[in-house]
Amino acid sequence: MSAVRTGTLAALVAACAVLGLATPAAAHNVLVSSEPEDGVSLDSSPEAVTLTFDQAVQDSDINQIAVTGPDGEQWVDAPPDVDGNEVSVPLGELGPAGEYVIGYYVLSADGHPVGDEIPFTLTAGEAGTPAAGDPAAEDAGDDGADERENAPGEDPEGAAEDGDSGVGIWVWLVGAGGLLVIGVALALRLGRATG
Repeated sequence: MSAVRTGTLAALVAACAVLGLATPAAAHNVLVSSEPEDGVSLDSSPEAVTLTFDQAVQDSDINQIAVTGPDGEQWVDAPPDVDGNEVSVPLGELGPAGEYVIGYYVLSADGHPVGDEIPFTLTAGEAGTPAAGDPAAEDAGDDGADERENAPGEDPEGAAEDGDSGVGIWVWLVGAGGLLVIGVALALRLGRATG
């Protein structure tokens, strides 16, 4: 009976240790704040869009920030700048009043892309000029179309599963299984020695 308890306890300790170590390493970046804030109403254009994440963002050609106006026009004409856990892009004067949507797509610290949308409202129309094209695609050349199969705001998780970037979840699962086997074997050996 004592060997069974010892084995069960060792297995639980090993499983908790594996889960405790693997969870932070396998986590994707999470957006913690944005300027402009989600759902805010503004009476004039912000000078920039700044996104702050819980971890550093990898400086990569696939990073994108887009701002789409109520008329469907794009209002960003520069590639995003990555500074640690902040990603920003300058924003000029906007156009018609209405809801604007910030779409982002960035490469997490763990190598997987994440993306989402952040709406804000411009309450007074301005006389800005929409962006002429997609600067990120122009910078990346022909390869940019392949790397950005998902536009900002679309689900990037499917694209991440196809790539080889980052540490795959299977590595963590194999490591967890190995530690669990070692813990159970050690518990059984200790149980026999005390019995």
